[in-house]
Amino acid sequence: MKICVFGASSAHIDESYINAVESLCEKLATRGHSLVFGCGATGLMGAAARGFKRGGGYIHGVIPRFFRDEGVESLYDGCDKITYTEDMAERKRKMEDDADAFLIVPGGVGTFEEFFEVLTLKQLGRHEKALAIYNIGGYYDDLERFMQSVAGKKFITFGCSKLYSYFSDGDEVIEYLENYRPQGTPWQKLKLGE
Repeated sequence: MKICVFGASSAHIDESYINAVESLCEKLATRGHSLVFGCGATGLMGAAARGFKRGGGYIHGVIPRFFRDEGVESLYDGCDKITYTEDMAERKRKMEDDADAFLIVPGGVGTFEEFFEVLTLKQLGRHEKALAIYNIGGYYDDLERFMQSVAGKKFITFGCSKLYSYFSDGDEVIEYLENYRPQGTPWQKLKLGE
């Protein structure tokens, strides 16, 4: 399975996040899975790539040309394949199209945007891929409270929360990804609050 990992590129985050992501991604690779990611060498993007590399997994990095040309971010040099795109929108589209499943690890604005895009696409029936959130150290606890609050105010339906799953344990992430079966919930039901 090709797993798209969205996560932080920051080199300044706590080692506990880096170690958890490296360990999980190494396990995923040893189980025969491959990585699709934003091609960054630092932060949790770098951790995902190093984990997959250690586990012998195939790595596909996708990055806008201006990241390389303008030195926006250090590129992970152990990729088996690098796809250069013209802009961020094309980057996301390529990663989304190439992936069989999505794994969200702790991150910042870019990661939030990527999560909400794949969640929106799933809600609208554009894909039925697994969507796992690795909630290391409770990083996403506030996001889950916020999503429940938004649903309680009827800006989204509670059914939306069934489109993704939270995990604090890496082995549970693996079990979910490997055993995921699409629910086939029509987007119309979600819009109607069912």
